[in-house]
Amino acid sequence: MATITTRAAVAHRPHEGWQLTDLQLDDPKEHEVRVRFVASGLCHSDDHITGGDAPVRFPIVGGHEGAGVVESVGENVRRVKPGDRVVCSYIPACGACRPCSLGHQNMCVKGLNAGTGMFLDGTFRFHSDDDDYGGFCSLGTFSEYAVVSEWAVVPIPDDISFEVASLVGCGVPTGWGSAVYAAGVKPGDAVVIFGAGGVGSNAVQGARYAGAKTLVVVDPVEFKRDNALELGATHAFADAQEAHDFVVAETWGQLADHVIMTPDAVTEEMVNRAVLMTGKGGKVTITAVGHLGEKAVHVHAGMLIGYQRQIRGALFGDCNPLYDIPKLLGLYRTGDLKIKELITRTYGLDQVNDAYRDLNEGKNIRSVILHEQ
Repeated sequence: MATITTRAAVAHRPHEGWQLTDLQLDDPKEHEVRVRFVASGLCHSDDHITGGDAPVRFPIVGGHEGAGVVESVGENVRRVKPGDRVVCSYIPACGACRPCSLGHQNMCVKGLNAGTGMFLDGTFRFHSDDDDYGGFCSLGTFSEYAVVSEWAVVPIPDDISFEVASLVGCGVPTGWGSAVYAAGVKPGDAVVIFGAGGVGSNAVQGARYAGAKTLVVVDPVEFKRDNALELGATHAFADAQEAHDFVVAETWGQLADHVIMTPDAVTEEMVNRAVLMTGKGGKVTITAVGHLGEKAVHVHAGMLIGYQRQIRGALFGDCNPLYDIPKLLGLYRTGDLKIKELITRTYGLDQVNDAYRDLNEGKNIRSVILHEQ
């Protein structure tokens, strides 16, 4: 093995977009693998980096939803071997730390360097001259090649395309799990979902599969509302007040059992509206992040106490990567979960800024970079 050159989309500072850069990539060390990426999902979380809403170390290689082929491995790697087809989980799952041993792989302690891309030994694998570059979530899937932890890779079957596989590294389980696990939607429930993009679309699918009777989506983009209805939403509104009035009438004043927050960015107004839309014993589940420096959760305690409402956060949809990624791909196989249908368009790496412009203009549900056109 030897150090190689890889083409990558890099953010050097906020508000300047992604820049294509040739970087040097080190060999994998112990418990690390080098992956040749074929596909990378364009998640909104990476757009928060260039938008100045993500607390990351610059410069940073973007991308945290990637699927490809293991090219080489470091010492003592047991999970995969060269030639294996894999998807990267943006949160690693070592299986041995306290959260993993308690069944919470989504909080694995080996994911502590997500915002810096630094490895656990305090070093980096991407370099340019004397500068070290981290990979977002210690991945950097907006690069043709990356060295990642073996705990962050999950083997995928030969019949699953890399485009589909890339999305189960973050967006699909995050949305699905937000409804099924974090919220705990049950048959007959009334559910409201704020935001029907890449994550919200999968929250819709999860809530539908879990048996929601009334499934309401709130999104200002008509294209996304129409797509949500195709995925199983029963009603869709552009305005939160319209949704609130409908839920009041539909539930005879009992309000929603669950409100799930998956917009581009959570705001205080959204959270307050979500609380008011939640009935007795109901739950508000917050999956999307807010703007850096803004506090989105400001609720009078009485609003929670009187109705015994809950507000909780959800990371990776409470999913366990090693269990849920294969499970979700299985549901895709049987037609119970739409993944390929979520991909509005594919782009080349040199079109990454165009892809995020299209995303922010509401043109895409999910888009994917294909490193091999």
